[in-house]
Amino acid sequence: MPLRLLLIFLAAMAWLPGSVRAAEPEKIWSGIVIARNVAQPEPTPAELRPLQKTLHHLFGYNQFKLIGQASKKLNKGDEDWMASSKYFSLHVDSKGVTNSTYLLNLQLFQEKKVLLETEARLSKSSPLVIKGPQIGDGVLVLLLMVQ
Repeated sequence: MPLRLLLIFLAAMAWLPGSVRAAEPEKIWSGIVIARNVAQPEPTPAELRPLQKTLHHLFGYNQFKLIGQASKKLNKGDEDWMASSKYFSLHVDSKGVTNSTYLLNLQLFQEKKVLLETEARLSKSSPLVIKGPQIGDGVLVLLLMVQ
C-alpha cells in the first residue's frame, strides 16, 4: 500500500508543473488625449471607446482625440516608457506592483518643459484618468490602464 501511495504522489507531482502556467506579464497602455467640444466630432479612436462615456461624463466634452500613446509589458514591475505626441510626452516610471496596484511616477512634458510630476497608483481593475492643462478650447487628458 505505501508503494501505491508513493506512485500516486509521484504521478501527481509530474502532472502538476505541466498544468500550472506562469502568469503572463501585464501590459499597461498610456495615452495622451485632447478633449474638446466641436460641432462635428470625429469618431472616437478604438483605444478610447471603452472609456468614452466615462470621459464624457467626467469632462463634458464630445470629442476625444488620441495624440500619443504607448504600451509596455511589465515583466518585473519596475520598467519605464514614454508616450509622445508632437508637443507633449508622458514619461511613466513603474516603481513596483502589489496584487492590485502599480505604483507609478509620472512626468508630463511640453517639449522639454516639465508641466506635471506626480506619483500615482494605477489599479488593475480601473483606469487612471488625469485632467491636464487647458489646451486652446479643450483640455489635455492623461490615461493609463492595465490591459
